[in-house]
Amino acid sequence: MTAQDFWNDTAAANKVLAELRYAKSCVEPYEKSLKKLADLKELSEMSSGDEEMLGQIEAELATLEQEVQKVEISAFLSGQFDRNNVIFSINAGAGGTESCDWANMLLRMYIRWAENKGFKVHTVDILGGEEAGIKNATLRIEGEMVYGLLKGEKGVHRLVRISPFDSNKRRHTSFASVDVIPEIEDDIEVDIKPEDLRIDVFRSSGPGGQSVNTTDSAVRFTHLETGIVVACQTERSQLQNRQVAMKILRARLYEHRKKEQDARMAKEHGTKQKIEWGSQIRSYVMQPYLMVKDHRTDVETSNVQKVMDGDIDIFTEAFLRMKPE
Repeated sequence: MTAQDFWNDTAAANKVLAELRYAKSCVEPYEKSLKKLADLKELSEMSSGDEEMLGQIEAELATLEQEVQKVEISAFLSGQFDRNNVIFSINAGAGGTESCDWANMLLRMYIRWAENKGFKVHTVDILGGEEAGIKNATLRIEGEMVYGLLKGEKGVHRLVRISPFDSNKRRHTSFASVDVIPEIEDDIEVDIKPEDLRIDVFRSSGPGGQSVNTTDSAVRFTHLETGIVVACQTERSQLQNRQVAMKILRARLYEHRKKEQDARMAKEHGTKQKIEWGSQIRSYVMQPYLMVKDHRTDVETSNVQKVMDGDIDIFTEAFLRMKPE
């Protein structure tokens, strides 16, 4: 950073600054915790059994424990793409209106979680249900370590409740799938040939805004080789929608090819891969009792409303702590 030509390439300079911020975010909390622990030890030796001072030390120790847990969680976020932004998708399962409503509830939960963390949420594409809720939605979430924190949410989420759409008040089970893929940086090569793309433009069905619903600004890319379809309709111009859609297509193609490689390796080594759509990772039960349970970590809570308001850290952190099989 002290080099005279450091700012000649702004993009490269900003990348270095981001590396510096990340390095400081790893080192400084650790050093701060060590210093605080040393200070508390010194205070404890000076307390001479003073109950009031010991009470303050215990309170400070409890705070320090929470801070150390955060440092510990950050230590698990060392994967290749853990620091990247996220392309986050929710799809309603079979079940009509009930599943569409459940997908919408999950969408609200994750948006609340992201906003509480200070992350930026951009709605890229959303398709409403026929009567209520959504059939699917794609978000782009920006923030430090957001992929690392959310990667364990990928899979099928199951809801059990008395359906508000059932006049007989019967209990229903609904499913929705969540897909989480990292946004790929420009320095990672993903080969997309123009002849492999079909590009469609159409009028946005979004909530409106200047020029959004009056021109063919929405864009849909279909990758002919893989069948991957990406759409963006929330930006004001077709050019902006094209740029966002291409960014998501690159990420999904990279993920697709990585899965193909993993499948080939699994076949070679004779191991079985989990079928993600059939792998129920978490159940949200609202009837006949209240409970949210993660089936991988066995972490559970009876405070369903708190979870649906975006407080899912107990699940995301437990997944990070979980030892690989």
